[in-house]
Amino acid sequence: MATYSVRPSPLGVFIIVICLGFGIIYLLKGRKSAISTETSVSIRELLSASVDLAQQAGKRVREIRVGDDLQQQSKGKTREGANDPLTGGDLESHKIITKGFETSFPSVKLISEEHSEDEDKSSRSAPNLFLPEFQNFPAAPVDVSRVTLWIDPLDATQEYTENLVQYVTVMVCIVVDGAPIAGVIYKPFTEQTYWAWVDQGYSNNLHLPEQPDGSTPPRIIVSRSHSGAVREVATKSFGDSVTVIPAGGAGYKTLSLFDGTSDAYVHVTLIKKWDICSGNAILNALGGKMTTLKGGYITYDSNTDVKNEGGLLATLYDHEVYRQKLENAIPE
Repeated sequence: MATYSVRPSPLGVFIIVICLGFGIIYLLKGRKSAISTETSVSIRELLSASVDLAQQAGKRVREIRVGDDLQQQSKGKTREGANDPLTGGDLESHKIITKGFETSFPSVKLISEEHSEDEDKSSRSAPNLFLPEFQNFPAAPVDVSRVTLWIDPLDATQEYTENLVQYVTVMVCIVVDGAPIAGVIYKPFTEQTYWAWVDQGYSNNLHLPEQPDGSTPPRIIVSRSHSGAVREVATKSFGDSVTVIPAGGAGYKTLSLFDGTSDAYVHVTLIKKWDICSGNAILNALGGKMTTLKGGYITYDSNTDVKNEGGLLATLYDHEVYRQKLENAIPE
């Protein structure tokens, strides 16, 4: 039997090496910034990283819920006396997001709802800084001292434990000089990503509904945990025909303004800023508004109190009309 030997063509070897080189460069390009430095960060790259990390974290949140191994514990009681749960989904999501940012943007200030004692740097995975949907946007470099990231690794934890997963979101918010300029809200159980960047653009699944003409009673979305208290305020403000919609999760409630479910999002008690920063940024980008119930501006500086004590009003239209009607109905 004849034997044959295969001798690779020098040209073929060269082509293979070139292709491998380009492949490695492509992979590294998605992980290493050509713009951001220790003193300056690109908002475009931060937003790309925010989307990528929210999706990575959301996948882990989904896996833990589907596996029914929540490792649930309690952080204590809320001011209203409700249990404040903590799960493995919260902590795993927190680790993915914070470690990702620390790898690619080590100088950026992070404020997250959760904390972790795990300091294992070997498990860090750099996020993709070059997602295709952002490549036509300006790099927008900003001095790193002006930037803060607010992170809610798992919004609607109580609903997560009850398997009411439609309310669950993962959120990342980019703040410059105290103002929320870009936000990401990811729904892990429907795998939908919503994002917006003030004066630049927003995801194509965010839509502005038609402005209400006032012929129908307003629809107000509120927290499931104290819908009764808000119902009383809403009825006093808008009459008995007002529709009050109880729901979980600040991210979910903000998005309800865009899908036509509600006309206003109202919260009458304390709420943490990581719950609302992303929604605030998205509303800012699409011409909506989020303020305290008295119309006050909410600031997100890194040195600010994480608690927003002034309640919350979020709308796409007629913000001042809602604020004035609510003002006299809410006790001091």
